[in-house]
Order: sequence, then C-alpha cells, then structure tokens
Amino acid sequence: MAETQGLAALAEMLLGGGVEIVDLSAVLGPNTPLLKLPPELAVDTPKIEIHKISEYDKNGPWWAWNWLKVGEHSGTHFDAPHHWITGKDFPDGATDSIPAKNFVAPVNVLDCSAKSAADPDYLLTAEDVKAWEAEHGEIKPGEWVVMRTDWYKRNGSEETFLNADATGPHSPGPTPDAIQYIIDKGAIGWGTECIGTDAGQAGGMEIPFPAHNLMHKNNRYGLASLCNLDKLPPKGAILIAAPLKIEHGTGSPVRALALVPRS
Repeated sequence: MAETQGLAALAEMLLGGGVEIVDLSAVLGPNTPLLKLPPELAVDTPKIEIHKISEYDKNGPWWAWNWLKVGEHSGTHFDAPHHWITGKDFPDGATDSIPAKNFVAPVNVLDCSAKSAADPDYLLTAEDVKAWEAEHGEIKPGEWVVMRTDWYKRNGSEETFLNADATGPHSPGPTPDAIQYIIDKGAIGWGTECIGTDAGQAGGMEIPFPAHNLMHKNNRYGLASLCNLDKLPPKGAILIAAPLKIEHGTGSPVRALALVPRS
C-alpha cells in the first residue's frame, strides 16, 4: 500500500539522515523564565523545583531519580482549550482528551525576526499573513502556524525574555485579526517563541489576549516558548508537540520537535 511505502520511506530517511530532527524546546529547570501576571489578575506560577529522591545512594543504591514541582504552563509548553474561559466547555479540550493525532501536523513558519528586532512590540496582522501566503503558499486546514521572532535567544535571562518595564511586558505577537484569519484558514494551532502565545501588551487590545481568547474559543491549541524556529523552512516541516496526558490538564510542558527534510 502507498501509505505503508510512505512510512517505510520516512523510516529510511530518519535512519539515513535524510530528515533532520530539530529540537524546538528550551531547558526546563529552576532558571526557566516564567510568566509574571499583575497581582490583581492571578497568582503566578511557582518556580520550577527539581528534588532528588536518590542518586546511587542509601535511598536507591542502583538508580537515580527526581520529583518535580512544575506548572502546566512552564517553559516550552502546550496550551489546551481548557486553559482559557472561552474554551472551557469542549469535551475534548483538556490534555487527556485531545485526540493524539492532533499533536503531529505540518507547520508554517512566519519569519518576523527582522521586524521584531526593530520593534519588540511588533504585531503581526492578517495582511502580513496574507503577504506571507502569497510568497510561500496557503495555510491549509489542520496545520500549525508559528511566529519566528528569534526571541528564544533571550531565554537565558528572565529579565530580557519578559522585557518588562513600568508599562508591562514588551514582546511581539499577533493582532486579533491575524488570529481570526489563521482560524478561518483552519489552522490547528498557533505558536510563538515568547513566554506566551500573545504579545506582551495584548491585555490592552480590543479583544484582550486574542491568541488565547480566539484560538481556544475555536478548540485550537497554543505553543509558547518555542526555540530554534530559525532552523525551520517556511513550509515543509512536520511539528510534533505532545503534552503530558494530565488528567483534566489545561496544558503541559512539551519536548517539541520538528522533522525537517535535508536539502
């Protein structure tokens, strides 16, 4: 069968180096930058903790293992629809009820790195997305759309990653019309290299936090704190982003990967 032959060809390419595996995830640990919310809105995610259970000692002479304290939306992470009030009622909107097939899909990479370097508050519009499609091809139903800004290169410092001042955080992201356009195209989800899927100043938009508000309202997904999107082509890569199967989970840290054909 053609399907079997296709999988066999993929397996051969993986083993033979015809496909590169690009790691899109940041290290998860005590120094991972975490989102900071205004005190009047919510309690912040606690710092990540890694506690040793044993390391080849009296508590476990032949093994080493740890236990973790980590929020669902820490580091490179997946946002499920239940993360936002607009998506709370979907029966398949939690990390343990989303169909597994939705964790693997083609990805469209929109390069906004130059504009984001010039303006940390750069906002991607629907017209920007249409211009990208005119050059690279249409976004198809079921595909991911991610915004490359090279913001992940700031990830080593929480101060530079959050980029906050007296007026709040400043980081690039989408406008409501961009998100609505991507939803109308049938995209399965939206991702960024910033600490959240929205721009730093998105709370003040006409539709506040549109990536969260609109994506999850339509039972779509989010990915935040992605890395290495500069190593992906505009089209042609496959994104794998599988959250932990947390009971009624609103999200999860992920080891996001991309399958990229070698030229």
